[in-house]
Amino acid sequence: MTKTILYARVSTAEQTIAHQITQARQAGFVIDEALSDDGVSGVTVSLSERPQGKRLFDILRSGDTLVVRWVDRLGRNYQDVTDNIREFMRRGVIVRTSINGMVFDGATKDPMQMAVRDALIGFMAAMAQAQAEATKEAQRAGIEHAKTKDRPRVYKGRKPSYSRQQLSLILSLLDAGAGASDIAKATGLTRQTILRIRADRAAAEEALKAWGL
Repeated sequence: MTKTILYARVSTAEQTIAHQITQARQAGFVIDEALSDDGVSGVTVSLSERPQGKRLFDILRSGDTLVVRWVDRLGRNYQDVTDNIREFMRRGVIVRTSINGMVFDGATKDPMQMAVRDALIGFMAAMAQAQAEATKEAQRAGIEHAKTKDRPRVYKGRKPSYSRQQLSLILSLLDAGAGASDIAKATGLTRQTILRIRADRAAAEEALKAWGL
């Protein structure tokens, strides 16, 4: 009998295991078992080195579903996240997120679906690593802002709603033939944003450069 297991790495008061179970159930999942690593650094400790993370590799079987709040729960950096997702897929485990309803299934053989899936894995893992470094970047940005706050402002246009990683993913998916609606769901951006980028890729790139993104 297949089962659905929720894995959580609890790092803040707002991310309790109970909260993540409730969130998963609200997303339509029926959770058979929940595992949680509390007080474990997501930046320095790989999934296979965490007590409950290690247990995932022992108990998950082909046909089982692994539910996580977001892919950053599955590793300490880009390489760790992508390696773990692909390892679970090789074992026949379906990885799903309770945010945005992303699904990573190794069973698909359709080239288009495989290309989109692999692009999403890379993008989400990159975002996970970026989030892990966000605090340090915010500190550096705060220092830089303090140094430059008295300089004259130059109008740079409206700040893009997408990041450079998101733009790279969008362009890859567009080249793969994905539709605007599917790309919007995958990236969390609006369909109108995807259509604007598709209509003028150069302008989308220039907007990022203007803002130093």
